[in-house]
Amino acid sequence: MLILFDHGAPRGVARALSAHTVITAQARGWDKLTNGALLAAAEEAAVDVLFTTDQNIRYQQDLTGRRIALVVLTGTTKWSRVRLHLELHLERIVTIVNAATPGTYTEVHIPFG
Repeated sequence: MLILFDHGAPRGVARALSAHTVITAQARGWDKLTNGALLAAAEEAAVDVLFTTDQNIRYQQDLTGRRIALVVLTGTTKWSRVRLHLELHLERIVTIVNAATPGTYTEVHIPFG
């Protein structure tokens, strides 16, 4: 699977997704694109999953008919917090990413505490 991390996604999560190819919006020069343009560019590049922390994307974009799956990290998005309970959170994230199919939207909540 080809997974795109937007600018807010904690990069440390990429290590847990080693079975996949992870790219960043910044590396592709897409870090300045608005959500709609980012989704279009990602779909054009055959990205399977957008991994983001943008909780408003589902309200700002019409996700109907999209070929890309969205996985949204909610709660705390700081890598230091995700890492505190590494096995639990990363395992859930990997499971959700692995289950993502075109057009799906899934939130992964990481508690603050």
